[in-house]
Amino acid sequence: MMSLANRMTLPQGAVLAAVLVALAGAATAQTAAPSVTVATATRQELRETVIASGSFVAREEILVAPEVDGLTVVEILAEEGDRVVAGQVLARLNREMLDVQLAQNAAQISRAQAAVAQATSQIAETTASLTLAQQQLERTQQLQRTGSATNDVLDQRVTAARTAGARRESATNALALAEADLVLARAQRRDIELRISRTEIKAKVAGTVSRRTARLGALAAAAGDPLFRIIANSEVELEADVPETTLARTRPGQPAEIDAAGYAAPLPGRVRLVAPEVNRTNRLGRIRVTLTGTDRPPLGAFGRATVEVARSSGVTVPLSAVLFGQKTTVQVVKDGVVETREVVTGLRAQGQVEIREGLNEGEQVVAVSGSFVRNGDRVAPVAAVRR
Repeated sequence: MMSLANRMTLPQGAVLAAVLVALAGAATAQTAAPSVTVATATRQELRETVIASGSFVAREEILVAPEVDGLTVVEILAEEGDRVVAGQVLARLNREMLDVQLAQNAAQISRAQAAVAQATSQIAETTASLTLAQQQLERTQQLQRTGSATNDVLDQRVTAARTAGARRESATNALALAEADLVLARAQRRDIELRISRTEIKAKVAGTVSRRTARLGALAAAAGDPLFRIIANSEVELEADVPETTLARTRPGQPAEIDAAGYAAPLPGRVRLVAPEVNRTNRLGRIRVTLTGTDRPPLGAFGRATVEVARSSGVTVPLSAVLFGQKTTVQVVKDGVVETREVVTGLRAQGQVEIREGLNEGEQVVAVSGSFVRNGDRVAPVAAVRR
């Protein structure tokens, strides 16, 4: 009986010991500090950007229209996409009618010049006649005072002098009329020459031809559609509508990267224009981003610009490590103890936030602030894995 009791007692003692060991292990596990993922505050440069989507447009589009009406297009010398220089001939109009008018005007000028010469000769002739008549009148008047000439002879000399004066005045008027005709003919010639020069449709500025509506045989009209459209200096911009909050942060001169269809790499650009008003209906404002590189996407194509609105260099932590509320805080882990610390934040970008006050470079913070640890808790920090 004793041996059976002993055999039954030993297994119960072993079971009790095992239970005690298990309870001791559980107590130890409960007192162990929990693991917490931490991130290290590092110094880096942050860039805050905004997105602006729109279409490519010409910075300045020059309309080239004919300046003379009623002439047909006889020659086209430029096509869409061609680069042109200022003064380059793009098309020519029919000038045959103007050449005829120029020949007629040349005859009018010759006739007016002849009339001027003839009137000048008549003035010289009538001046001589007037001088002779006045001399004869003076002699007759002297003779009449001495009684050597009759009153009839004096009357004849007076009439002759007056007639010579009238003829001289008429010749003078004829010269003035001939000179006026000559001035008019020469002005008409300048007008015809100007119209002839305008039969050559020229580019006003250097740039790229974006559209050609000129057609051979078509009648040119100054009031109609322009024959050509030119992108002045080949400058292309992205015109985009952005929310008013974004518009308020956008400034001329800010750098940008533009994604355009068909281009593997972003195109460099810079904000040139920020509109001073916002549409009252959709609350959007207009900006223009000019391309600073050599590539030129087609007009009307879609583009998306990433505009850098702010840049800063300082101590940064992940955005998830900052708790925003009445006070902005982070949970600093130092010697395994959590410390809740108030901080002053700055720029937020790229999943990071700048800490301007309250945190030093190299300190560790809880990666997800305010999750399940509090000030004074002891934790086992585990470094976050960078991706």
